[in-house]
This record gives sequence, structure tokens and C-alpha cells, in this order.
Amino acid sequence: MDATERADELFKRGYNCAQAVFAALAPEIGISEEVALRIAAAFGGGMGRLGEVCGAVSGAFMLIGYQYGNAVADDAANKQRVYQLVRQQAEGFQARHGSILCRELLGCNISEEAGMALARQRDLFHTRCPAFVRASTELVGALLDRR
Repeated sequence: MDATERADELFKRGYNCAQAVFAALAPEIGISEEVALRIAAAFGGGMGRLGEVCGAVSGAFMLIGYQYGNAVADDAANKQRVYQLVRQQAEGFQARHGSILCRELLGCNISEEAGMALARQRDLFHTRCPAFVRASTELVGALLDRR
């Protein structure tokens, strides 16, 4: 099973979009699936259901940060590399889906009661979100150095 299929499976099992993307690739970069699921738990629904940056995109950003992030404050080269890869991820996702913001992708603001009710009524978490999870996983997989 490839990472995209694994992310899709995790999402279908009930994990949020950030968890699905992050945990699908985390073992390849040295993070256990359990740890990845815990770290990404707060990022679903556009960061805690705030409707902000899509969790699938945030999960990819976390993978990029872990793989290439600077652990030394003055490591400007790695800092720049991370920002460049994050921009590539965001641009690739936006090119496919028109936005990286959850509320724009879903067409409703799930941080509000009415918006959440509309998302559930339209079954958006099952009809739209799987495509976001798959796309983000595919895009970040191509960006990571998968030794």
C-alpha cells in the first residue's frame, strides 16, 4: 500500500485530515504512526475546526518541517528550504483545489454551528475531504527525500 492509499485508509477510519496525511508518511521519516496521530490531532478541520488552513495541508507542512526543519536557530539554509517547500506544497494544492483554506474548500465555515450543520448535511467530509487528503499526500510525498 502506498502512502496515498494509507492516508485515504486512515481518513476513512475516522482520523482527521491532518492525522491521515502526517501519519501516512511519518514512519518513512522516523516518526511512529502513533506519535504522528497524536501530534496532528489538533490540526483537523482547518486547525481545531476553525476553518483555517486545511488539515491535509497542515499535515504535509509538519512532514516538511520534520524532514528539513532547522534545529539550530541560525541555520538559515534549512529555514529557507522549509519555507520554499511549504510554498511549493501550498501552490501545488491550491492549483488542484483553488485554495488551502478549509472554509473555502468546503464552501462553508465549520467553525460556526450553521456551517458545520451544512457540511454534515452535504456530507462534505466524505465527499470532498478525501480528495484533499489524497492530493496533499501525493504532493508532499514528491517533495520529501524518501531514502
